[in-house]
Amino acid sequence: MRKKTSANKKPMSPKQKKILGILLAIAFTGFMTCVIIGVNILGNMISIANGEKIIDLEFYKENQDQTTIIYAKNEEDKFVELTKLHGEENRVWVDMEDMSEWMPKAFVAIEDSRFYKHKGVDWFSSTFGIIRSIVADGDIRGGSTITMQLIKNLTGEKGVTLNRKFNEILYALNMEKYYEKDELLEAYLNTIYLSHNCYGVQTAAETYFGKEVSELNLAECASIAVITQTPADYDPLWRPEANKKRQEWCLSKMLEEKMITQEQYDEAIAYELIFTNDERYIAEHEESVEKATDNEIQSYYVDYVITSVIRDLKEQGYSNYEANKMIYSGGLRIYSAVDTRVQNILEDVYVHRTNFPTQRVSDVKDMYQSAMTIMDYNGRIVALVGGAGEKTENRSNNRAVSAVRQPGSSIKPLTIYAPAIDKNIITWSSKIKNYGITWKGSRWPTNYGGDPGDPNSYITAQYAVAISYNTVPAQLLMMMGFDLSYDYLTEKFHITTYNDAQDSVSPSALATGGSTGGTTTLQMAAAFATFGNGGKYYEPYCYYEVKNSAGETILQNNNPEGEQVISPETSYVMNQMLQTVYYGSMGTARGYSVKGFTTFGKTGTTTANNDRWCVGGTPYYISAVWFGYDYNKSISASGNPAGLIFQTVMNRVHKNLADKSFEKYTNKVAKKTYCMETGLLASDKCPKVASGWYKTSNIPSTCVTCNGAVVESTTDVTGEGTTGVTQTPVTPESTTQAPPETTTQAPPAPEVNDTPVA
Repeated sequence: MRKKTSANKKPMSPKQKKILGILLAIAFTGFMTCVIIGVNILGNMISIANGEKIIDLEFYKENQDQTTIIYAKNEEDKFVELTKLHGEENRVWVDMEDMSEWMPKAFVAIEDSRFYKHKGVDWFSSTFGIIRSIVADGDIRGGSTITMQLIKNLTGEKGVTLNRKFNEILYALNMEKYYEKDELLEAYLNTIYLSHNCYGVQTAAETYFGKEVSELNLAECASIAVITQTPADYDPLWRPEANKKRQEWCLSKMLEEKMITQEQYDEAIAYELIFTNDERYIAEHEESVEKATDNEIQSYYVDYVITSVIRDLKEQGYSNYEANKMIYSGGLRIYSAVDTRVQNILEDVYVHRTNFPTQRVSDVKDMYQSAMTIMDYNGRIVALVGGAGEKTENRSNNRAVSAVRQPGSSIKPLTIYAPAIDKNIITWSSKIKNYGITWKGSRWPTNYGGDPGDPNSYITAQYAVAISYNTVPAQLLMMMGFDLSYDYLTEKFHITTYNDAQDSVSPSALATGGSTGGTTTLQMAAAFATFGNGGKYYEPYCYYEVKNSAGETILQNNNPEGEQVISPETSYVMNQMLQTVYYGSMGTARGYSVKGFTTFGKTGTTTANNDRWCVGGTPYYISAVWFGYDYNKSISASGNPAGLIFQTVMNRVHKNLADKSFEKYTNKVAKKTYCMETGLLASDKCPKVASGWYKTSNIPSTCVTCNGAVVESTTDVTGEGTTGVTQTPVTPESTTQAPPETTTQAPPAPEVNDTPVA
C-alpha cells in the first residue's frame, strides 16, 4: 500500500481553520488564566509566609497558671466563691529545660522525625498525604508537621479540609520565620491534648504518673507521647494494654532515629508502668497526690457556665484554644446566675431519683434518664440538672442543654395556639373541627387511642389544649399555614434545634411535635416564659459578668433585654388557657400543679411513649422537664413521670415562698361568658355557658342561635362560677374521666421521622 504524503493531504477548509483557531484561543486563554491564578496564589503564599507575625506565642504563655473562680450569690444577695477551676494544677506551661529530656524526643520521633530539618512544612509528606487522602475518601489527612499541629491546637480548627491544610502550611511557614525550633516544640508540648482533660505534658505527667514532667523516665515519656493521635484509644488509665503496645512502637521509632541506644531501649521496654489508678501506685510526694487525685466533680450548672463563657469568648473572636485557656488558666472571675438553694434542691431530687419510677436493672444504661431547667421570667437560668443519678464526670453529657428530643404535644402552644391567638385566627372559645386533615392522600392524625374524631364534632380551642387533642391543632395548622407556625417557633420562640428542611413542612413536627429534630429543656423553658412575662422572649443566661485577671469586664449579662414576640394580651390569654391543663378535670397535667401557687403549662408524649415532657410555670419560675432513656425505648411507667418530677422539685422550691400572682401586663383582656354550643358570647337564652379570657381586640359576637332554656352553668378553671345554678368544677366540654396524654403520631408522609434524637 502506498503511504500518504503531504501532497495527498486534503487542505483544511476555511470553516475547519476557524474552528481550530477558536479552540486554540480557548486553550491559550485557559492556560493564561491558570498561570495568572497560580501566580496570584503563589504571591499570596509568599506574602503571608514572609509577612508580619500571625500567631503570637507569648499570649498563650502569659495566660497560664492562674486560677479561675466562679461565684454565686448567697442568701444575703452577696457574691461568694462557688468553685475554683485550678489553672495552676490542670494547665501549666512548662519550659523545655524543665521537662524530661526524653519528652520532646518521644514526640518528635513519632510525630515529625524531620522536625529539625524542614522549615515548617514537610513538602513530601504533605503532598503525599493530600494525594493519598483524596484518593481514599476526600479527607485531607496526614503530612502535618509539629509546627502545623501546633497551629491547629492554637486556632482550634479541626476540620479535615483542603482549605484548613492550606492555611496551616502558610501559617507554619510564617511561624518558622519568627520562632526557633525549640520554642515551637515547647509550645506544642504545652498545648497538645492528652486525654482526661489534660492539655500539655505537665498535666499529663501529674494525671497519669503523679509526677512532675521533669521526673519522668524514658518509658513514661513514651507512654504519654503515644496518647496524642487517638486519645480515647491510648489513654493509660482507660486502656493500659493498648497504651503499652503503642509505647513500645514509640520506643522502636526512637531507636530507629538513633535518639536512644539499644541498652536504653531494652531498659525502657522492660520497665513496668504504674499509673495513678493502679492499686500499686505510691505517690512520691504529697503535692503529687493532691494533683493526681484532684477530681472534684462540678455541677451541671457549673459545666454550663464554662461552656457558655467559652462560647461567648469565641463569639468575640477568640479561638477555641484561647477561650479554653482563659477559662482554666486565665484567672477569670465569673459571677454566675445560679440560685444555690434551688440548685441544691434540684440536685438532691435527681441524685437520689426521688419519685422516679421504680426500676430493677443491672446496667445503668438501662435506667431512666431525665433533665430539668428552671428559669425566672427574665432569662436567668436559676438551676439546671442534666442527668439523673450521681454525676461522675466534669463537662459530661448535659441533657438539659444538649439532649435534643422530640417534644410531643408540649410544642403545640408554641407552634399552633399562641400564633393563632396572636394573629386573631382563634379565640378561647373558637369551635374547631375535631377531625383529622387529609395529608398525602390519608386521614391524619388521630387522638389518643386511635380515635379519629368526628367530622361533625367541633370543640373549643381551650378544651383541645387541656385534653391535648391532635386533630384540632392539625386543623389549625392548615388554617394558619406552615410558614406562620414555623416562623413563630423559630424566630419568635427561638427553638433552634428543629430541622429546617424537614420539620418546616411536616404537619407532624408542627401540630403534634413529631419532629425530625427536637428541642431541649432549656429552650422549652425560655420559650414558655413568654406566657408568664407579658410576651417577651429573653435569651437564657447563666452568668452576670466575667472579668479578666486585671479586673476588666470582658463579658456581661447584667441588663438582659427582652424581645416582644407576642402581644401582652396573647401572653395572658395563653397563660389562662394553659392553666386548664393543670386544673381542668380533663387536663393532661391534672394532679401535678405546685402546691399553693397557680400553675400553667403543657405536657407531651411522643410516639411509642419514648419521651415524656412537663413544662410548667408559677408566678416565680418557669421549668421544663424531659424524662425517658438515652436511647429510643418505650417508658413503661404509669402516669407522667416528668409531671411528678416537676411537682416534686417545684413543691420544695416554693416551700415558704411568699404568696404571689401572675401579673397581667395589659388591660386589653377581658373575662367573658360564652355559649358552649356555639363558642360565641353567651346571651340570656344560651342553655349552657362557661367563662374564658379574650383579647379586647378580638371578642366574639353574641350568640343568636340558642332559643332560650333554663341556663345551666359550669365553673371556669379558676373555680369562679358563672351565672346559673350548677357549680360543678369541670372542664366545659366533658365530665368523663381524662385519658392519658396523647401521643405524637406521624402523618403518612415519607419525610417524617418520629424517632427522637438524643
